[in-house]
Amino acid sequence: MSKSYGFIEITGVVAAIDALDIMCKTADVELASWERKLGGRLVTIIVEGDVSAVTEAVNAAVAGAIKKPASYAVIARPHEETVKMVELSASRWKNKDMQGDE
Repeated sequence: MSKSYGFIEITGVVAAIDALDIMCKTADVELASWERKLGGRLVTIIVEGDVSAVTEAVNAAVAGAIKKPASYAVIARPHEETVKMVELSASRWKNKDMQGDE
């Protein structure tokens, strides 16, 4: 199985969580990372899985989310620099979660 990334950029945290829920219920994908910009007005959700699952998940979220995504993409077999960028993003929120548990 080759790792792929799916991206949904959408306005609002609630809409982003809705899109993530749709993606995870539709296909075998997992949350890889997320980013909030402009005070949470623009949220990017990144999921990972095999390319067919990611494509199915992103398409379902685009069609069924409570708001129309600002943009979306699927990257099959991402370049190692792209993987590093997603992992850096993920490390920011994962480290915050761990600090909150202490």
